Amino acid sequence: MYQVITMYGENEPWWFFEDWQEDIIEEKEYQDFNEAMSYFHQIAKQLHKEYEELREKDPWMVAFWNEGELIYCEDCDEELQAYKGLMILKNHEKLDIGECGEDETANNCRKAKCCPRHR
Repeated sequence: MYQVITMYGENEPWWFFEDWQEDIIEEKEYQDFNEAMSYFHQIAKQLHKEYEELREKDPWMVAFWNEGELIYCEDCDEELQAYKGLMILKNHEKLDIGECGEDETANNCRKAKCCPRHR
């Protein structure tokens, strides 16, 4: 089963921190990858109109954001960039190499501000 997941929070969708599922705002399930991919592209097109910036990681994970759209983090006691994330998962896990024809990349924190509870 494939899931197309839309998230909103302080992290891009590829981080998969312990509490990452708390940021899910929509999840659609599909038996067929092509159906999931079609819905993913539909949502990505909408989000691209709403957000000025985007970054892709792996073929099916995209973060969208507008500079200055911030979320207050109580643990950090500061405001962090807010991201709308979009991704396709298989059985709630990252797609394996070959399922989408691209190599996966390693997770590493490149954000200027990264919440210390996620390091």
